[in-house]
Amino acid sequence: MRAVLIVNPNATSTTAAGRDLLAHALESRVELTVAHTDHRGHAIEIGRDAARDGVDVLIVHGGDGTVNEVVNGVLSGRGTHLDAPAVGVVPGGSANVFARALGISPDPIEATNQLVDLLGDYRRTGVWRRIGLMDCGERWAVFTAGMGVDGDVVAAVEAQRAKGRKVTASRYIRVAVRELLASVRREPTLTLHRPDREPDAGVHFAFVSNSSPWTYANARPIWTNPGTTFETGLGVFATTSMNAWANLRLARQMFAREPDPVARHLVRDDDLPWVRITAQVPVSCQIDGDYIGLRETMTFTSVPDALAVVAPSPQTI
Repeated sequence: MRAVLIVNPNATSTTAAGRDLLAHALESRVELTVAHTDHRGHAIEIGRDAARDGVDVLIVHGGDGTVNEVVNGVLSGRGTHLDAPAVGVVPGGSANVFARALGISPDPIEATNQLVDLLGDYRRTGVWRRIGLMDCGERWAVFTAGMGVDGDVVAAVEAQRAKGRKVTASRYIRVAVRELLASVRREPTLTLHRPDREPDAGVHFAFVSNSSPWTYANARPIWTNPGTTFETGLGVFATTSMNAWANLRLARQMFAREPDPVARHLVRDDDLPWVRITAQVPVSCQIDGDYIGLRETMTFTSVPDALAVVAPSPQTI
């Protein structure tokens, strides 16, 4: 089995020692090549080239942004997504939402051991787990996308990262609070479109999910659509009010141990085949925590069984 280990040396929690330990462990199971990313979009190029070269599996040691790039590269490098390489993840970022949603340990050493065991399982069964993805038109998303304040937060955090500031959960929270307060007096500009429903106008911001939780505050999960998984359609979570007290009550529900967010100003739906969001003026948009710029219209489509992954079956998570 041929594999490529893709390492983002600039990810929050990757180290040379961790990379070497991971590479040594993988070499006992696969014929391994190690590749390091050195610029934005590099992981797309590595993933695409590996897929075209017939590599069997790509292991990502980095954060969610690197995972997204690898997936987009892999799915552009083969004729169809059904014969693309499998993708595995050893967390190396700050949130590692995708890996955790797959049932991979957030601890890199434990995740490495999981990965080695899963590669052994594949040798016995010849079957990878397959998950659904979100087709965003211009690129694939693996777990989330957002328009409005969500995009503003990601853009602001990326600007701070560009200045050399470390990205942490507490920094995200501080930026999110600031952006939410700044948007309180703005008029809503978004309209939410769902299958077989009248459009919901007057939306301030919208999240579209491909899995749960939506993200993490350190070890604590934050939920928008608890019923959304890699095996279902998409979840959508949108608000029609920026009232501070109403959104504080909603935020508490998102942190609950048994979450089921409900509010009069909340539009929430699950297992949708597609979601479209339109805006009166261009608004910020993010995909998998990566700011992609201003958009007036985005359509998000659920694509079942789009990607093979090195991960536990959903029944064992």
